[in-house]
Amino acid sequence: MLRQMYGWTMSLAAGRHAPRALGIVSFAESSFFPIPPDVMLVPMVLAKPEKAYAYAALCTAASVVGGILGYLIGVMLFDSLGQWLIAAYGLGDDLGSFQSAYAKWGAWIILIKGLTPIPYKLVTIASGFAHYNFGLFVVLSVITRGARFFLVAALLRRYGEPIRDFIENRLEWVMLGLAVVIVGGFVVVRYI
Repeated sequence: MLRQMYGWTMSLAAGRHAPRALGIVSFAESSFFPIPPDVMLVPMVLAKPEKAYAYAALCTAASVVGGILGYLIGVMLFDSLGQWLIAAYGLGDDLGSFQSAYAKWGAWIILIKGLTPIPYKLVTIASGFAHYNFGLFVVLSVITRGARFFLVAALLRRYGEPIRDFIENRLEWVMLGLAVVIVGGFVVVRYI
C-alpha cells in the first residue's frame, strides 16, 4: 500500500497542480494544519529537480503569509488559544511571565523552532499572543523558513537520485521515521 501511495504522490508531484497544492499546504501548516510542507516539497523536488529553488521560494512565501495568519490568531484569540499556548509552553497562567520570556528569547524561539519539526504554527500563534514585534517576526520567519526550505531543496537537488533510491528501497522505514518526527515535534512542544 505504501508503494502505491508513494507512486501516486510522485505522479502528483510532477503534475500541473502540485505548486498550488504546495503553496496551500505551506500556508496552512504555519497557522492551523498539522502536516509539514516537506511531505509535498520532497517528492516535488525529486520529480523536478530543476525547479527545486522555485519550490523552496514558494514554500517560504506561503509559509510566511500563513505565519502572519497564525500571528493574527495569537493576537485576536487570546481567550480560546492563548490559555492553551501558555500551558503548552509550561508557563502556567502567568501572562506577564510568558510575555517577558518571549520578549527576551522570542527571536531565538522563532529562528530555532522554524528550522525544526516542532509545529511552526505554535511559534506563529505564540508570537502574536505575546505581541512580539510584528516586523521582526516577519523578517525572522523569512530567514528561518527560507533556510529550512532552501536547505531541503539544495540537498535534494544535489543528491536527489541517491536520496530517491534510498527512499524507494527503504520506503517503510522512511515513512515510519517521518511519522516519528511529526509526532515527536508535538511531544516536544507538549512536554519540553
